[in-house]
Amino acid sequence: MANIPPETGIILVDHGSTLESANEMLEEVAREFSEATGLEIVEPAHMELAEPRIEQAFARCVERGAKQVVILLYFLSPGRHSMRDIPSMAAEAATDFPGVPYWVSAPLGVDLRMNDVLLRRAEEALAEDAWTENGPAG
Repeated sequence: MANIPPETGIILVDHGSTLESANEMLEEVAREFSEATGLEIVEPAHMELAEPRIEQAFARCVERGAKQVVILLYFLSPGRHSMRDIPSMAAEAATDFPGVPYWVSAPLGVDLRMNDVLLRRAEEALAEDAWTENGPAG
């Protein structure tokens, strides 16, 4: 396991969607992350359009015993949301918990580990006889 103290709260935050299935996917990612890392205080959050929002997830982390919080951006690239909006929302959420330090991660960005995921997605697309704009591939 990574060198993260067990009293660290982790918030996985994405944009949020009007599609419930998209929001449920982040809940699954949070569960899988918790199981894979052994970290117990892991909460999903959406920047907008759905709940839980960042302030709700922050409060939930503290309720569950977090002494510090790391907000992990489930975004691919730096942009207005990841560089300005979410850090501002995190700062606002933290005002209710002045003794709890927090950090906001960088977005996923360019990372060689993503190559494995991309390769698997390409293989899956070929195996599923994926559709192209002209109809079924193959």
